[in-house]
Parts: sequence; C-alpha cells; structure tokens
Amino acid sequence: ALELNTIFIKFKYTIFHGLKLIKFTPNFKIMSGDFTMNHHKNSEAIALLNPEEYWVTQENGTERPGTGKLLYNKEPGLYVDIVSGEPLFISDDKYESGCGWPSFTKPVEASYVREISDSSHGMIRTEVRSTHGDSHLGHVFPDGPKDRGGLRYCINSASLRFIHLNDMEAEGYGKFVELIGE
Repeated sequence: ALELNTIFIKFKYTIFHGLKLIKFTPNFKIMSGDFTMNHHKNSEAIALLNPEEYWVTQENGTERPGTGKLLYNKEPGLYVDIVSGEPLFISDDKYESGCGWPSFTKPVEASYVREISDSSHGMIRTEVRSTHGDSHLGHVFPDGPKDRGGLRYCINSASLRFIHLNDMEAEGYGKFVELIGE
C-alpha cells in the first residue's frame, strides 16, 4: 500500500528597495519516494498580489499592452501561474507577436490550462485560465506561427511568475528542465 504524506511550504516575501519580491515554493505530495506538485488556488498567494495582478487574475482584467514585466523577457525558463504555481509555458514556446503581451505557441502541458468561450466586450474570443488556480491568464487566437501549430496564446504578464532555468530544479520544476533549449 502507498503511504501519502503532504508537505506544505508557505509563501515568503522580502521587501527590497520598496518592492515586494515573492518567493514561491509549491506544495508537494510525497508518493513512494517521488513527488508530484499539488497546485491549487492559494488564498495566501492571492493576498500577496499587487492590485494589477489581483485585477487580472481574479477579476478577468487585462494589463495595458506593452506594459507587462515579462513582455521582453528572453531568458530561458518556465512561466507559472502567479497564484497556484501551475507550470504554464516554457521560454522555447515564447515569441514576439507584436501584440503587446507575451505570446506563446502552446502550453507546456495542456492539462494545466482551460479554454473557455468569451463573448465579453462585443467579440467572441477564447479565454485561457489556469486549471487548478482558476486564474485568468489571457486569450488564445488562431493567428500564431503556422509552422508551430498556428496558435497565439496572448498572456498577461501580471498572471505569470517566471522561473529561470537555473532555479527550476530547486523550486520543484525539474521535470521541465529538459524541455528548455530543445
């Protein structure tokens, strides 16, 4: 019989020159010596969001185009849900679409995102939300690079946290390291 233990690791933050820096370590489920991540909507993480991050993730807002902190990020690594820590996109699938938001060709694992029909603002679009955190991420459009599947996941920087390749193993995302730089 398998014995399950759960280790809960809390959010920590540091004030640095007036900025709140959030260090997130996800929860883990320990199963027979291996671990799997346990992603969920986390009220402690929500309480640490700045007003724009809260508005985008919890109230379906959209940051102004060209203003997102991750728009021009070209470092290798993983983009995760700022609320739940779910892995969402890898740097290899990020590209410059010219739309004003970070754009990706596909999620790192389809099971971590939900696509929902959205008819707000007088148009029909497909909203993208994180599966377990239920965070509003952005929208997906069928105008991405044809040679990479034809989709453009147009994602708000405010809904994401970037984890550099060098930090992925230590933060529990080691299984995704081999996907970077393919």
